Amino acid sequence: MRDPLQRIHNIKLALVAVSVSFVGFALMVFARWLDGQPQLADLAFLPWGEVGTTLFTAGILGIGLDYLLSKDDDERAEERLRRVLTSQAPAMRAAVIDGFAFNAEDLAGVATPDTLDRIIRNSLALRLGDAEFAAETYDDVRDKAITATERWHDAKISIRLSTDRNTSAARVPAYVATIRWEYTTVPTHAVRRFTVVSDRAEYRELMNDSEGMSTWFVRPEGGIDAGSTDAFELVQFSVDGDQKTIRRSTRRHGQSYTAPIGLEHVTAGKPVAVAYTYRVLLRKEGHLLHLDMEQPTRNVDIDLDYSDTDIDYVNVLDFFVSSHKTRVEHMPPTVPERSITVAHDGWVSQRSGVAFVWSSGGPLELHT
Repeated sequence: MRDPLQRIHNIKLALVAVSVSFVGFALMVFARWLDGQPQLADLAFLPWGEVGTTLFTAGILGIGLDYLLSKDDDERAEERLRRVLTSQAPAMRAAVIDGFAFNAEDLAGVATPDTLDRIIRNSLALRLGDAEFAAETYDDVRDKAITATERWHDAKISIRLSTDRNTSAARVPAYVATIRWEYTTVPTHAVRRFTVVSDRAEYRELMNDSEGMSTWFVRPEGGIDAGSTDAFELVQFSVDGDQKTIRRSTRRHGQSYTAPIGLEHVTAGKPVAVAYTYRVLLRKEGHLLHLDMEQPTRNVDIDLDYSDTDIDYVNVLDFFVSSHKTRVEHMPPTVPERSITVAHDGWVSQRSGVAFVWSSGGPLELHT
């Protein structure tokens, strides 16, 4: 069945042919009538009849020829198009692939999210030679990236460990960790929240809340109360160097801090420098300080200073999933300062991080 445009073309062609035939027929009748009118002899010199016969014949032949040759014309046109497509298909395919590969806007304009997912899975499967592995790897990375509400850049984390001076018999021996974060981001939340809880179920629930919240869990034992500033305290928060007011609220075995980033920064959609400092209490017997990256972060530098402690040695375990190597540097024993620098260039995903494991009596041997 011919398409509507072809049928419209045929109707127009038929109307033109009929119109030409009708005009020719009218001229033939006019020429016959003119022969019987002597008073109009001046008009008889024109070949009205011959013109009419020509037009009438052309109209009839046009309809007939179109009817007889239209099918052959369609077949020839289709065959010509088929030859062109066959000969140019490799070049067209290469042009389309190159356009998608080098121009993300072109790809976004013609592909739905589902189509993009299938393109990436298939491309990765070709590179890895395993479709199942490629699909699961891509889906995992995609889901982590999509759930991230912000992307942080150039995160600098400084940690200073010191011995807890509280000599209360009710409190277990502990270290005080003063931790400062600095990073650049395009904020998506007007308020930054910090929450400390002592209930594991609540902690797991809050960890799934990525709306600008940082969460800590404090074991409700050893004389450390999660609702006390001794356990955790946010002492400073700034945006682009402007110090912000910190508000604290307490409840039974828990506390929360809020600090404004500013709706104007969220609306502007431009990068800002965020910095904050907090103190947290760490049990000595735990032998562990673990830091998680809360958002996908590009470039991480961590400095740990434990000079003011009785720690002999600190091992570093990094959980950064990346093709880039993490650099770890220990301060030489010939200097009085004891510190460690951890640096990672490139992107790291949220919930990945670094663990510092200390010992008092020589290096701690860890086996994996």
